[in-house]
Order: sequence, then structure tokens, then C-alpha cells
Amino acid sequence: MKAIKDQFPNVSDAAWTTLEDWAGRLRDWNEKINLISRKDIDHLESRHLAHCLAITNHLKLMNGARILDVGTGGGFPGVIMAICYPQAHFTLIDSVGKKIAVVQDLIDRLGLKNAEARQCRAEQINKQFDFITGRAVKNLPEYFSWIKGNLRRGERNSLPNGVLYWKGGTLEDEFKALGIRPRKTISLEGSFADPYFEQKYILHFDARDVPRARKPV
Repeated sequence: MKAIKDQFPNVSDAAWTTLEDWAGRLRDWNEKINLISRKDIDHLESRHLAHCLAITNHLKLMNGARILDVGTGGGFPGVIMAICYPQAHFTLIDSVGKKIAVVQDLIDRLGLKNAEARQCRAEQINKQFDFITGRAVKNLPEYFSWIKGNLRRGERNSLPNGVLYWKGGTLEDEFKALGIRPRKTISLEGSFADPYFEQKYILHFDARDVPRARKPV
């Protein structure tokens, strides 16, 4: 943790303590359920955690902000964000039951009162949220087709309400297929020396643009 701590000045000391606990518990679970590839678990903090924490350098959330993490998998980025933003509420969903069982166990054992995990699809959620997050879940048109009804407009937080999507590679073809572009593209390769972060981005799509997203072909 010490190796990455200086890169995220907005993360509180209390959050770092909880993140230390989280890392140990996730490693224990990863021996039973493959949440992160075996070769990648050695880079849990420097890659997977740092990848998710990068948003803390760009996003401030007001009290009561609501976030839906779709396709959370092992809790990325939802659990990490819930630790860093105790003033906000997080709903983490995935269709895979064994992954949601792990995420709920992490939430319970870390004492995260601001997070809940549910096994379901986004289309089954009848609530609206300030932000919807996803980390390399699906191609953008398919992902947006799931979540279009779950966003509410607003500008109470440091970024306008919308979708925060962690994505890598060449994106132009997906933007064209989607029919909308992000209002903000956060490039991560300039922030980290590790080649892992080359062509990795956090994309912010404004909630006002999302209704115009095209359906997947």
C-alpha cells in the first residue's frame, strides 16, 4: 500500500486502513474463487487497486450520492469506492451468484454500512442513481443498453451525473457504434509508470447524453 499511497492524496487514513484489510481478505477469497487471475494477484495493489483509486483524483461526491456498480465481479470498482466515499451509497450488482456472495462477505466483514450487493441485472433495478460505474464489463453499446433507465440528471457532485467506465485499448469504433462520446476522458498512462496502464482510461459520459446512446447491433 505504501508504494501507491502518495498517488491518491484524497484517500483518508481511515480508508487506507480499511483497504489494507480488504486486500488481505480479497487474497484469501481469490484462493477459493478466481476473482483475479492467479498471475495478476501479485499486482493487486499496484494495478487493480490503483486502477480503481484513480477516480478519487477526479471525483468528489456529496452526502447522499447514489452509485450503481454494474458487473461488479469481485467488487471492482464498487467496494473500493465505497471505502473511499463513506458519504455516498453504493449498490453493487452482478449476475454471477458466487461473486456477489464474495462481495457481500467483504462488505459485511469490512463494516461498510454504505454498500449492498445484489445478484441481478441492471434492467431489474427500478431506481435511479447519480453515477453508474463499470470496469471493462462489456462493449460500450451493450453496456449502455442495460443501464439507460437507471441514471438521473444532476450536477451536485464535482462531475455531472453520468456513467464512469474503466476501459482500455482503442475506443473510437465503440464511440461510433454508441453514437455518443464521453465528456471527459481520464488517461491513466500519464499517472503511472507501469506499462499496464498504457491505453487505459476512465470515461465520463454525461447523464444528459446517455438517452441518445444507440442500441447494440
